Parts: sequence; structure tokens; C-alpha cells
Amino acid sequence: MENDLISKKELLELTGISYGQLYRWKRKMLVPEDWFIRKSTFTGQETFFPRDRILARIEKIKNMKDDASLDELADILSPNPSDVEVEKDMLVKEKVVSEISMDIFAQVLGILDVFDFQKTLYAYLLDRMLSSGDASAEEGKIILKTLAESFPAFEGKQCDLLFVRKLGVSFCLLIEGQSRISLDPGAKLVRRISISSVVEELKTKLSNGGFSDGKQ
Repeated sequence: MENDLISKKELLELTGISYGQLYRWKRKMLVPEDWFIRKSTFTGQETFFPRDRILARIEKIKNMKDDASLDELADILSPNPSDVEVEKDMLVKEKVVSEISMDIFAQVLGILDVFDFQKTLYAYLLDRMLSSGDASAEEGKIILKTLAESFPAFEGKQCDLLFVRKLGVSFCLLIEGQSRISLDPGAKLVRRISISSVVEELKTKLSNGGFSDGKQ
């Protein structure tokens, strides 16, 4: 666990940002409150962060801050869904989601001509699992059902999707982000995905693709 964390001192030295910048970004909610982890050390209380997530987040902020205001960045980086609605054909045309994934989506959650952000997220996560080879088409249906049934309870929160196989049987679950898990020795964790990170990625992709708030 310690290897998964980075101290505030090391973070500031490694990224070249100032203490003031870090806490301004925190106030603007560009860096989630729950990423600031207070731990006791031999020198007293120190602040640590989840290493991979904070480094990726700061890199993204630094790359985007010249082209967007901090408020605009906060909206992109927020785990909350946006108000965007996109036509199915446009998502396929712009290669946000493949036609195969859309067909599986229709079988499980019904045929839609227009996708709100949440449904786009489900289809996008499915597409990632299929394109990586981590899930088959039938397993993709399990993922979609889990998202549809469970994700609304996590909306706006940091959460992870876990895809697991045991003895040829696949199952999927959602857990609070950064939570530790302990699986049966006979079970294999095929993939763990930070949905919050995927929300950021999808918002950025839709923004760069010219999808604005409202129906496209």
C-alpha cells in the first residue's frame, strides 16, 4: 500500500507545482478531497496521495489549463455526469463507441437513438472491455447489467469497476474507489477500472470531438 502513495513533499518536488497551486486546485475541486490522505509518520502527521492518480491528474491539469479555465477544468474532471446528449450514429461515426458495442447495448438496455452521458459511459466502458480482449460479448452483457443496476448509487463518487472470473464463470461489481479487495484464491481479477478516470476521459473525448451540452 505504501508504494501506491506519494507524499506531498515528493509530489511538489516531482511535478514542479507549488503548495499554493495544489490547494487552489483542491478548492476548485480539480483534485478530490479524498485524495488528501493524512497519515502518521515518525515526524508527525503528513499528507499523502494515491500516486498514479494524482500524477496523472496534475499532468492533465498542466496540459489543459492554458486552453480552459479552472471552472471548465473542474467540470471536465468532476466525476459527475455532464448534460450532453449525443445521437447514437454520431458516437459510432466519431469512433467513441463501436457498432458492435452498440449492438450489444441494444440487446441489454434497449435501442436508443440519443444517448445521455450516463448511457454513453456504459457503452464506452463496454467498448473498452471488448476492444482490450478482457471480456467477450456475453461477458459484456454482464458488465452492462451491473452498470445499469449499480452505478446510479455511485454517481458523483469515486468508484471502480471490477471484472472477475472464477472457474470459467464471470462476474462484475462496483466498489468505492481505492478500496482494497481480497478475492478467493481461485478467482482472477481480470480488470479493475477507475470509472471516475473513464468519466474524465470520456468528457475530454466528447469535448475535443465538438460535442457540446445539448443534443447533437
